[in-house]
Amino acid sequence: MSYEILFEDEAIKIVHITSATFKTWKIWRIEFHDGKEAVLYKCGNEWMQRIEDQLEIRFLIAIGKCIDDNSLKNPSLLFDN
Repeated sequence: MSYEILFEDEAIKIVHITSATFKTWKIWRIEFHDGKEAVLYKCGNEWMQRIEDQLEIRFLIAIGKCIDDNSLKNPSLLFDN
């Protein structure tokens, strides 16, 4: 699914989010319009990223909130692997 996310500084980022399962972990692959990628996962209530990914904390929080909000509305929405 593709989403437009409005950040606090009013910048809009278009991201494509897909989900998958890696071993027993649910992960979300984030692709940005500029070709960069990140992989997120949730540990308890906190969103985490791979060590290799260098997302700013505000992006991590905003994308995690988007995933949480959309999965509450439609639980199958982000499970499109």
